[in-house]
Parts: sequence; structure tokens; C-alpha cells
Amino acid sequence: MGDSTALVNQLDAHLSFFSYIDGYVPSSIDPSVAAALTAKEVAKHQHIARWHVHIEALVREKEECSSSDPQSAFGKQLLKQFPTSDGHHCRMTASGDSSSAVTDLPLFILDQLAKGQELSSLELALKLSIDHQKLIGAVKSLLSHEGVIVTRDITEKRVELTKEGVDFVENGSAEYRTFEKVAKEGGTPQNEIMKESYGKVGVSKALAAGWITIDKSGGAVTVVRKVESAVDSVADQLKALKIGDETKVDDKSRTELKKRKLISEVTIKAVILSRGPSFTTTLEKPEADLTPEMIASGSWKTTTFKKYNFDALGVQPASGYLHPLMKVRSEFREIFFQMGFSEMPTNQYVESSFWNFDALFQPQQHPARDAHDTFFISEPAVSTTFPRDYLERVKTVHSEGGFGSDGYNYDWKEEEAQKNVMRTHTTAVSARQLYRLANEGFKPTKMFSIDRVFRNETLDATHLAEFHQVEGVIAEKNLSLSHVMGLFREFFRKCGLENLRFKPTYNPYTEPSMEIFAYHDGLKKWVEIGNSGMFRPEMLLPMGTPS
Repeated sequence: MGDSTALVNQLDAHLSFFSYIDGYVPSSIDPSVAAALTAKEVAKHQHIARWHVHIEALVREKEECSSSDPQSAFGKQLLKQFPTSDGHHCRMTASGDSSSAVTDLPLFILDQLAKGQELSSLELALKLSIDHQKLIGAVKSLLSHEGVIVTRDITEKRVELTKEGVDFVENGSAEYRTFEKVAKEGGTPQNEIMKESYGKVGVSKALAAGWITIDKSGGAVTVVRKVESAVDSVADQLKALKIGDETKVDDKSRTELKKRKLISEVTIKAVILSRGPSFTTTLEKPEADLTPEMIASGSWKTTTFKKYNFDALGVQPASGYLHPLMKVRSEFREIFFQMGFSEMPTNQYVESSFWNFDALFQPQQHPARDAHDTFFISEPAVSTTFPRDYLERVKTVHSEGGFGSDGYNYDWKEEEAQKNVMRTHTTAVSARQLYRLANEGFKPTKMFSIDRVFRNETLDATHLAEFHQVEGVIAEKNLSLSHVMGLFREFFRKCGLENLRFKPTYNPYTEPSMEIFAYHDGLKKWVEIGNSGMFRPEMLLPMGTPS
């Protein structure tokens, strides 16, 4: 061949003149031409692909002919030479059905409709040995071409074999297997048959059929044959139903099979296909989008565009998802609940300096209380409602010491404690809850909080003015640092972090205090993940907590 591409294009143009509606008579050279074409060339050219499908249909018809109508020489040659889309030669099954031979289902359906008859989607799927839903997909593809085909919905009831029914088809019914197990001479002990999975049902049904009898004369219960041979009509009926030949099973037998749970009736929705007002065997793929090139060249004027489907659901919008922070927050809450913690109320973002700093034994001249680190509130600027006796005890422990502490020995000022701030940590919430616990009657408690805190930070990639803090507090007698470390190991194990380290540190309100580090496999280094400690007596005892 010279220019093979030009020849293939010429063949495609030649085949465009045939409608296939009135049939197509292949010439003697069709097999050799078909054999010379590659699967890629077939798929690329619309009219060649249509011709290809039509030839396949002819081959299938030849195969379905009875032995009294032998296949023509052309059919034999075509079967030998005609390639399928995967590059292999066309091979039919014994029944003449081959789904692998159909390279384009929509075109095949059109060629079948071109012969003039209506088609049932169920029958066509069965004939091609393909899944019914796959065929329905091809039908929906054709329906996108307006007027090409018309469909009518139908509902059919079909019989399907249950798992036990399939077993009976493959191995025989329970009664037949029971009959076969009974020895021809002398019978078989009943207990041996009852050991089989089918034994109980098999003996009962074989007795009812008159195939066997029970002999108790010899002392032992023995099953003996009453007839020389038996016909397994149950298995035969199931085999007929399996291949769709329901005429061989009468209503009484069907009811019995259903009662024995060997079959079940299912309702299948299908369609009847027929030609539409704009029927054609040539499909032009509509364009989905109008492109700048179409506008520039003017080709849009003669281009067929895909119609909008306003009933389609469309792409699910990327909305309504949990924010990553909220998702992590939910995971942390679940871990706390699993460990027996209860959640503290954290809805008070504005806090007095007293609860945010002073109650936590943080001195008033501490750098963290500076305007460079804390957001102060201008309106209302101060809070004046405090538990007076508790405030006096806090003032004393700061300025003079007490409860085993020397304090800070400075002039503690109430007006400094009154200043309102955006809380810098949720430990202020913990302080309020511990004070309430001390005054309402101490009892062992586990509490947690997860909420926003605010710092007057210099903003960068790792620092924000607002972030979330996760905090847990345990109030119990005789706790030690080992309890604290064990608690964190369990908490972070549930988070997926098991390689931990603890490092001593300083906090104004805890002693001893620890920073917690976890090894990050991705970063290949230790990363700080938390701060912890045991609350100081100077913080707890002024609240009224029992010593």
C-alpha cells in the first residue's frame, strides 16, 4: 500500500453511502479488507466502525443458523479473518453469542433496530451475554441523540436461583444425593446420612417421593432403597429456570421450589427499544463546548452541540465540609470523652487579669502581662466583681507569701487585677472551675477545654494573634508526676504519637513543669507538642482546695 492513511480515509468516505437500514451485502473482498484494518483505524473512523459492527452482526447470524443451514464460505472466511477491536481474530461461543465481538454497543443496537423490529433490553443483554446495566448505559447514550430511538419502560418478573438452588444444580438435590448415598444392598445407617449437610431435608423429601424407606427391624435405624433408580426432577427444574426456560416448570413445582427457598422472584426494570422519528445508523458526536476556534472559523454554525440536561444533578459543590481545625477539634474531644473527661464552659473570651494572671500566681510585673504580649480591652476596661475573700488571699500570697511559699514580695495592686484582657490561655477557665470545685465540695474530677485564645504576637508563618488551645485538668488526691506522664502517653498514643520525650521547664503556676516533645518521622526531628505540670500549692490552696 502507498499512503495507508489516505486509503483508509477513502474507504471511510465510500462506506458513508450505505445506510444499512435495507441491509448490506458484503463483497468477496470484505474479509481481506477487514483483516488489513487495525483496531485503531476502526475506532477512529465513524463509517468504518459502523460497517465493522454490521459485519460482526452478519457473522453472528451465520453462527446462529442451524446445522441444516451450513455457514457460507464467506462466513467461514470472515470468522477466520475478521479481527475484533482488541486485535484478536473473532471467535464465537458455542451458542453463537459473544459480547467481546461487539466493539460498539450503541452502533450494534442501531444496526439491530435497522432491521425493523423492536428490541427488548433484557433479551438483547442475554443474547450478548453482557450485564443488563451495561446495555442500559448504551441505550442512555443513544437517547442523548434526540429522536434517534424511542424507549418504553417495562417491568418483568424473573426467577433467580438462591445459593442453595445453585448448589442443587451443581451437585443434585438433597433428596437425590440422599438416594445416591443409600447402598443398593442392605441400605445405609441413618446416622451416616444425617452427618451430611443435606441429610435431614434429603431423608424427608426422599421418603415423601417414595424413593427410600426406614428399616428398624435390625435394631439400628437403616435407610434402604425402595426403587432401583430415581430422576432428580428438582435439579432439572432448577437447571431449566437457570437458563430462562420457565415453560418446563409448572406453577405447582414453582411454588414448591419457592417454598424450599431454592428460587426467588425478582422484579427487573427494562426497556423496549424502537426507531425514533430521526432514526439513523450514523451517529455524530455532539460537541460539549463552544470554543474560541469555532467562533473564529465560523464552524459553530454547522456544528451540533450537546443539549443541556437541566435535570442532571451536576457536580457536587465543594462546600459544607468541616474546617480542618474543627475536624481535629472533634477528634481531640472524642479522645477526651473516651478517657472520662467532661468539657468545661469556654465561652468567655474576655477575662479579667485577676483570673487570667493573678489567680494563676503570675506576678503583675511578669513580661507576659505587658501590652506587647496581651490584648487589653478598652470598653469595658475593668472588672470589679470578684470573690473578696479569695482576692485577699491571692493578694497576700503574691505580696507576702504563704502556704509554704515566700511569694514575690511586691506591692500587689487590685486595679492591675481589674484590667480586662482577651484571655491569653484557657488555663483561666481551669482556674475558675477549680475554684468552683473547691467551694462546692471537692470531688475527683477530669475536665478539658478546646477553644480560642489571643496573644499580641508578631504575625509570621508559625504565630497568629488567635489560635486554639487544648487543655486537660485532673483534680485528684495523691497524684504524682508519673501519673501526669502516663496520662500524656495515653492521650498522645490515641493521637498516633507514641515516641515522646519530657523536658523540665518553668511555669508560674505549675511545679514541677514539663515540656512534651514527639518525634516527627517526616521532619526527622523532635517537635514540641505540649506543656504540662502540677499546679502549685500557692495557686490551689488560696482557692480553698483541701490540702
